[in-house]
Amino acid sequence: MTVQELFDDPRLTVAGLLFEAHSGLLAKLEPTWNAHGLSGLDLNALMRLSRSPGHRLRMSDLAAQTELSTSGVTRLVDRLAKAGLVERRLDPADRRSAYAALTDAGAHRLEQVLPDYLAALDRWLTGLLTPTQLDGLITALRVLRDVTNPTATALADTPHLDR
Repeated sequence: MTVQELFDDPRLTVAGLLFEAHSGLLAKLEPTWNAHGLSGLDLNALMRLSRSPGHRLRMSDLAAQTELSTSGVTRLVDRLAKAGLVERRLDPADRRSAYAALTDAGAHRLEQVLPDYLAALDRWLTGLLTPTQLDGLITALRVLRDVTNPTATALADTPHLDR
């Protein structure tokens, strides 16, 4: 195989399009969460907590789902706790384990940002696709996610989390 044939490999096109779409989508969505005083990581963590049983996750599960290190999730939770959006709770059954839990203020912040965020998602993602294209994208993304990032589905047995 020649170098040119390698450069023309359609797998490079698929990967490149996925990476470009991801970075472009983040750039389009960033002003929405920034307007509400949040980063994309903040919003991701708050949404994951809000969609989890009891509106809480073990720190280790939140780290895995946000793809942060232990120290990274500690800094994130510290920042969100300082803003009053989450609180740290010790596991009564195992004092070595801690949970990050959504506070009422965190739920209120989500109520404020979600209408704008959903409108931005509709404008820059879901609204650009036909229902058939969107169904295909969801199916393909779940296949990719399940193989490449299985820790993201740690709580997928809870039906509303895998959406």
